[in-house]
Amino acid sequence: MAQEPGARAESPSKAPHAPTELSDLATLKALAQPRRQRMLQHLTLHGPATSATLARALGLNTGSTSYHLRELARYGFVEESSEPRGQGRKRWWRAVPGDRRFPPRSRQSPEMRLVMDELNHHAYAADLELFEQTQLRSDGYEDPWADAFPYSRGSIRLTLPELSAFFEEYIALLNRYKRPDADTPPGARTVLTRFLAFPAPGTAPETHPVPHNRRESDPS
Repeated sequence: MAQEPGARAESPSKAPHAPTELSDLATLKALAQPRRQRMLQHLTLHGPATSATLARALGLNTGSTSYHLRELARYGFVEESSEPRGQGRKRWWRAVPGDRRFPPRSRQSPEMRLVMDELNHHAYAADLELFEQTQLRSDGYEDPWADAFPYSRGSIRLTLPELSAFFEEYIALLNRYKRPDADTPPGARTVLTRFLAFPAPGTAPETHPVPHNRRESDPS
């Protein structure tokens, strides 16, 4: 999928786009529709597809997928693929990459917060389900990618400016590894990345110096 919680980074490899804030309520509502999120996820994972392909993959009818594709295209999330594919006059669609970000919660209206909560709820659930399904399907004996599920849980003490800088460094790291298909070596696979950070509940900013950062990390 091309845009997500807090911020999504899906910038082109050669020249990453400048961040674009999605502050229009109609645009956010269009993105929050669960079927559209599923369709965007499929296009991101499997590349360009027709409305019929999406309908078969997601258990929908072509009338529904065609409508949702037009709505996604209307708001700039998908576009028709210019690359010829197969025969006939079928319309192929691709996800449009971009560094799309959402307004900080302090600048969201009450209605926007409801939309964002709905969007995030479906996005997080879909990500977790996909992670679990992929991990269960991996064959630890034959699949060389069976160990390709790194994750880390940790905590660090940061100020708000430091957290913002930390996030920008993460985005920059992603963009360092992005490259066009022509430069991708054999054996490479699409790897989904997700970033989530939030203040621990019930904690307040320190009023006195802290000697060192506390860290707890459980890589796997």
